[in-house]
Amino acid sequence: MALTGRAALLAALGSIPVGIWEPGWTGILAVNAPLAVACACDFALAAPVRRLVLTRSGDTSARLGETADVTLTVTNPSRRLLRARLRDAWPPSSWQPGTEVAASRHRLTVPPGERRRVTTRLRPTRRGDRQADRVTVRSYGPLGLFTRQGTHKVPWTVRVLPPFNSRKHLPSKLARLRELDGRTSVLTRGEGTEFDSLREYVPGDDTRSIDWRATARQTTVAVRTWRPERDRHILLVLDTGRTSAGRVGDAPRLDASMDAALLLAALASRAGDRVDLLAYDRRVRTLVQGRSARDVLPALVNAMATLEPELLETDARGLTAAALRTAPRRSLIVLLTTLDAAPVEEGLLPVLSQLTQRHTVLLASVADPHIARMATARGNSEAVYEAAAAAQAQAERQRTAEQLRRHGVTVVDATPDDLAPALADAYLTLKAAGRL
Repeated sequence: MALTGRAALLAALGSIPVGIWEPGWTGILAVNAPLAVACACDFALAAPVRRLVLTRSGDTSARLGETADVTLTVTNPSRRLLRARLRDAWPPSSWQPGTEVAASRHRLTVPPGERRRVTTRLRPTRRGDRQADRVTVRSYGPLGLFTRQGTHKVPWTVRVLPPFNSRKHLPSKLARLRELDGRTSVLTRGEGTEFDSLREYVPGDDTRSIDWRATARQTTVAVRTWRPERDRHILLVLDTGRTSAGRVGDAPRLDASMDAALLLAALASRAGDRVDLLAYDRRVRTLVQGRSARDVLPALVNAMATLEPELLETDARGLTAAALRTAPRRSLIVLLTTLDAAPVEEGLLPVLSQLTQRHTVLLASVADPHIARMATARGNSEAVYEAAAAAQAQAERQRTAEQLRRHGVTVVDATPDDLAPALADAYLTLKAAGRL
C-alpha cells in the first residue's frame, strides 16, 4: 500500500487552512477526514495485485544487434477493474543504453475476469542468456490516491546468438567452391582429390593426368579430371583463454574468431565436409560434433552464444590432447588463437608436432587494426614513437608466424573485418591443393 503523489498533494493542501483558521491537531484531523475517507475507498476499490495471473510468450532467441519481443499476458481474476502500471525487469544488457525505461514500463487496464497483453521489446548488447527478473505491478484506485503494489516471478530466457556478420561473404566463397568442385570451371588434381571423368588433352595439362589406356582406345590423348574429395573432417578449435578477452574495437577477440569459424563452417558443410567445434582454455567449454550438414550451423551458433573468455592462461597441452581425442583420424584442425610470441613459443610450439604429424593445421589470429594505423603515424615525436612501437609489434607477430610455418602450419593473420574471408580463402586453397 502506498500514498500517491496526488494524495500527498491533497493532504498538504488540506493542512494549509488548518493553520489559518483553527490551529492545532484537532483542526487538521477535521479538515483531512474527508481525504482519509476518500483514500480508504480508493484503496478498497483498487484491484488486488497478488491474485493476478501472469504468463509469458514470444521470442526465445535473437541475434546480437536484433530485437526480441516478449509478450506478458496479465489476467485479472478479481471483481475489480485493474488500472495499473507495470515494470518488466530484465538485466541492463537487454537494451541499448538509455532505452530501458521506455521499453520496460507499461500502462494497462484489465476489466474483471479478462486478460490483456503487453509486449516488452529487448535489444540485447551482449551474447548469452538474458533471463527475466521480476514483474512489478502497481494497481491504482479510481481516484488515483492510493495504490497496491506487488511483484511476480515470471521466468523467461532469451538466448542472444552471435551476429554472424561474415555471412555476406558466403555467396562469393560458394562460387569459388563450385569452381573447385567442377561445376563451373576446370577441375584440379592433387593428393586429396578423387577421379571424376575423362576429357581431351589441352596444352598445359599435367602429364600425370593422362590416361594411357583410354588414349590407346581413341585417336586423341585422354586426360583424367579430378574433383576435391568430400566428407573430410574439420575441427574448429576456439581458444577461450586470457588472450581471447583482449578487445579489438568494440568487441573481444573471441567474437571475431567466432564469426570466422561460422563462415568456415557454413562453407565447409556446403562442400560436403564434416565440421566439429571444440572450445577450450583449461577445460572443455563446449563440444559440438557429429552434426549433419543441415544441423551443424544452428548447433554451432547455439553453442557459441554462451561462451565467454576466461581470464586464465590456456593449457596448450590440454588443448592438444582434447583436439587429438576429438579428431582421431586425419583432419584439418583450425586453431583460432593468438599470435602473441609468449603464448605461442612457451605453450603451443612445444606440443605442435603432435598435431602436425597426424593432421593439417591452420592457425587463424585476430590482428589489431589500431597497430597498423599506428605504424603509419608521422608528424611529431609522439607519433614517431608510436610508429616504432607498432612496427616492433608487427615484426614480432611476423617472426612468430614464420616459426609456425616452418612447422608446417598455415597461418592467417588478419583484422576482425578481414579474418573470416581470409580464413575461408585459406580453406579453399588447401582444398584446391589436395591437402584435405
